[in-house]
Amino acid sequence: MVATTERVGIELADRSYDILIGAGLLSAADSLEGLPAAATAVVVTNPTVSALYAKFVSSLLSRKYKNILWVELPDGEAYKDWNSLNRIFDALLVAGCDRKTLIFALGGGVVGDIAGFAAACYMRGVPFVQIPTTLLAQVDSSVGGKTAINHPLGKNMIGAFYQPLRVIADLDTLDTLPERELSAGLAEIIKYGPIADDAFLDWIDGNLDALLARDKRALAHAVKRSCEIKASVVGQDERESGLRAILNFGHTFGHAIEAGLGYGEWLHGEAVGCGMVMAIDLSHRLGLVDAAYARRLTRLIERARLPIRGPALGIDRYLELMRVDKKAEAGEIRFVVIEAPGRAAVRPAPDAMVRDVIAAHTV
Repeated sequence: MVATTERVGIELADRSYDILIGAGLLSAADSLEGLPAAATAVVVTNPTVSALYAKFVSSLLSRKYKNILWVELPDGEAYKDWNSLNRIFDALLVAGCDRKTLIFALGGGVVGDIAGFAAACYMRGVPFVQIPTTLLAQVDSSVGGKTAINHPLGKNMIGAFYQPLRVIADLDTLDTLPERELSAGLAEIIKYGPIADDAFLDWIDGNLDALLARDKRALAHAVKRSCEIKASVVGQDERESGLRAILNFGHTFGHAIEAGLGYGEWLHGEAVGCGMVMAIDLSHRLGLVDAAYARRLTRLIERARLPIRGPALGIDRYLELMRVDKKAEAGEIRFVVIEAPGRAAVRPAPDAMVRDVIAAHTV
């Protein structure tokens, strides 16, 4: 059991905030300490999460906020769209919510992304708090201020950088996480090793069984170290003008899988896991890492119960979708590659080489 609450700070001058990591945070009054007063607190969630945690969050928020408005969105990546965004706006406007209204995003990455984007847009910006309930959201999507919805032609192509006031990562919410979602979160944890901390990759390799078994101490360390790495990167490059792009290791291939199959067919973490297999092979073909390292990372991803072969979308379709990637410049696809264990960079690669990678790692 994790007896203490860990804090990881995101240092962004007047937009700095803390990530709280620990067990029992949805029942702890301290989780709300320092948050602003408001006439109304709005909780954006989905029916799955609401059924599990509404009573805890209602009890927590009622200690500080008189009026609590709940907005439930359909569950799934397929609903991270304009219609769901407008459902939030409709609820806020009907309730007469003002600029001090505080939005709480209770759920996984889909809820966090869309609630954060709504907060960024409503009355040109209202404060919000992330309460991530999936492992992937706790280690990645809730941290750093990226908010967005999907477009049929590209994932997360419509959004804004907008930082939360706080992230409350209650490890107890991981007890109810389906196995597939747990593995999806492990993909984003594994990512941090090759891009920034090779010793952390060693730790993940040695503790993967404990993570799969949901050992709280192992999860606490994995979440904290992942957040520390992301906090460091975001603190140096909030708006992804350079360094922050390394956090997208595996995502160029992964986003193509998601868009090509249709959002929701594969979980985001599943697509990223497979995308990392492709990206590390590309790194090897570019002469940056040796074959043994590429095999090691691939085996770890497979041990985490993630797919290591992509769907047969067709090589041309992969390339078409990857050219819509936000890192692309003038139609040239740019990839996050591993220059050496624990160090990443963004660079182009020859189309012929990328074609070979896709052919080698699709069914």
